[in-house]
Amino acid sequence: MKVYVPRDSAARSVGADEVAERLETLADGHDVTVVRTGTRGMLWLEPLVEVDTPHGRVGYGPVAPEDVDGLVAAGLFEGRGEHLGLVEDLPWLRRQNRVTFARVGVVDPRSAEDFTAHGGGAGLRAALARTPAQVVEEVVESGLRGRGGAGFPTGIKWRTVLGAEADQKFVCCNADEGDSGTFADRMLMEGDPFTLVEGMTIAGYAVGASEGYVYVRSEYPDAVEALESAIATARALGWLGDRVLGTDFAFDLHVRVGAGAYICGEETAMLESLEGKRGTVRSKPPIPALEGLFRRPTVVNNVLSLASVPMILADGAPAYAALGTGRSRGTSVFQLGGNIARGGVVETPFGMTLGELVNDLGGGTASGRPVRAMQVGGPLGAYVPATQFDLSLDYESFAEAGAMLGHGGVVVFDDTVDMAAMARFAFSFCAEESCGKCTPCRVGAVRGVETIDRIRTGQDRERNLVLLDDLCELMTDGSLCAMGGLTPMPVRSAVRHFGADFGIPEPATTTNGGRS
Repeated sequence: MKVYVPRDSAARSVGADEVAERLETLADGHDVTVVRTGTRGMLWLEPLVEVDTPHGRVGYGPVAPEDVDGLVAAGLFEGRGEHLGLVEDLPWLRRQNRVTFARVGVVDPRSAEDFTAHGGGAGLRAALARTPAQVVEEVVESGLRGRGGAGFPTGIKWRTVLGAEADQKFVCCNADEGDSGTFADRMLMEGDPFTLVEGMTIAGYAVGASEGYVYVRSEYPDAVEALESAIATARALGWLGDRVLGTDFAFDLHVRVGAGAYICGEETAMLESLEGKRGTVRSKPPIPALEGLFRRPTVVNNVLSLASVPMILADGAPAYAALGTGRSRGTSVFQLGGNIARGGVVETPFGMTLGELVNDLGGGTASGRPVRAMQVGGPLGAYVPATQFDLSLDYESFAEAGAMLGHGGVVVFDDTVDMAAMARFAFSFCAEESCGKCTPCRVGAVRGVETIDRIRTGQDRERNLVLLDDLCELMTDGSLCAMGGLTPMPVRSAVRHFGADFGIPEPATTTNGGRS
């Protein structure tokens, strides 16, 4: 009999370690093994305890440490007592199609044997049986696009690196997950780190790289420990090193921990930091695919992009491309946070509506009040009003609506939110986190805070609204990177959809044949 308890940071923060320790104590003398897994992503149920039964895993949650004795006495070790039912049948999971997160919450993230027993490694073996160019074209055909925010086709980037001439090439994973309301990278690194190792190794083989780096934010110590453990195990098993799986391909991985700068989520600032320099953005061109780490051709992808690659190679590009809609192929991982009743991770093919995600899966607001706005895509993403609940979750639909999916974070606000204050926060966040290299971002963010403060206090509001729009245009067109270039997106969306919070009069309604 196996009992599963998450070791994910979110679960540990609400007592999962204490629950596991108590279960291990009570299991003494029984034929019971306590296995620490990742999280299923249902954060409102953490700590979630699962028990093997002949019909599947039965769930109990949320389980507090003081609940354990009573649950065991009622038959938890036999899958009896008051439980949630089969975990796979819970509506939250039944509505999903887990590809990247297929093993997260299922396997022991420290066990290579568990990883391979659940299909791990098949993608790397399939890749090594092909030429590097064939692997690249498989990724191109899949339609995989970068999950870090820009949505650039992953295979096209790889094709550029493959074609570049250099004495050395690199693969860099940007795991500096700094966007508010995002935590999927952390969950995957903590819950299935071998998948990221496999994806990066495939990328290295495809482009001719011999070395890879995972750049992890300093706030993720558990993810760092999980990755370092997985890399050490992979080396010992021959999955990394001078002869990967007995072939002539040599590839190794290293973990590097960031120092807490949000700007290092931008690819060139991350590369500067990896080189031991201050994290500031580089001018483009040249692009990192041609001159990246140490000025060598470099693949830079985020965690979810690289972790999607093993399935593409294992099952074939057509299977992945069959998921999704339009030019948004495959699945995307959405993270529900903020004022939400059921927060957590949802993986689904592109095409679900925003309303289905927030209301059906998320259960609406935790406060019980109406949803007023959702910020999608991190602190630089647009504020989407509840009137756009029918917006399809795909790259093109969001672009047409003046918004972006970004890294898939969705932060929900109820009808008590002050949207002028949220617009001010966008500028203040940029002022705090700007690397300072370009004037539009460095100075523009400070001027933006001052301008919104004048608008909020009614100082020459009409003139300052015009000034605000001019400032947003300047930052969008003149900034070196997305830090300053996208900061206007939440500001402009807040003004456009929630003008009353800025003192903008509502349009007059017409009656009596058009006379107001």
